[in-house]
Amino acid sequence: MTTAVYPGSFDPITNGHTDIVRRASALFDHVIVAVYDRPEKNLLFSAEERVALAVKASQDIPNVTVTAFSGLVVDYIHRVKADVMIRGLRANSDFEREFEMALMNHTLAPDIELVCLMTTQKYQFISSSVIKEVARLGGCLEGMVADHVAEALTRKYADLIREVEKRIGAQYNTGKTRS
Repeated sequence: MTTAVYPGSFDPITNGHTDIVRRASALFDHVIVAVYDRPEKNLLFSAEERVALAVKASQDIPNVTVTAFSGLVVDYIHRVKADVMIRGLRANSDFEREFEMALMNHTLAPDIELVCLMTTQKYQFISSSVIKEVARLGGCLEGMVADHVAEALTRKYADLIREVEKRIGAQYNTGKTRS
């Protein structure tokens, strides 16, 4: 049985990610979507939230599981006794970064094969960063993320706005008042 791991921050999972998961599931007996719990990024969602979003996005794919991990991805792949790491590629800039990571991962774990899947053309422009920016500005995310992800983004940004408004109100109320 061949197990493949598709690692990433998935903050949030997009239709491009889900497309890679679905296509990888047709190639391998088992695919593990591995949500990196502490990437060096500004995260919007917690690891638990990102796992829950990915679980729901892949719930109709029977040979896929989702879990969080920490540490080096190659160590995680060894722990779960997987054989392959899956990566999605969108453009030349992705290739350069993935090539650098592939060389480092091969140095650390030459027994792990890397399989890169080209993103389907309709998802070439989608990234989690762009999705978050569109959501933050109130744009339509139809066709770019699953409905439950769009709803989670709307809720998250509404919560953040309320939090900021509360802080501003607290500062205003505790500040000096004019006589």
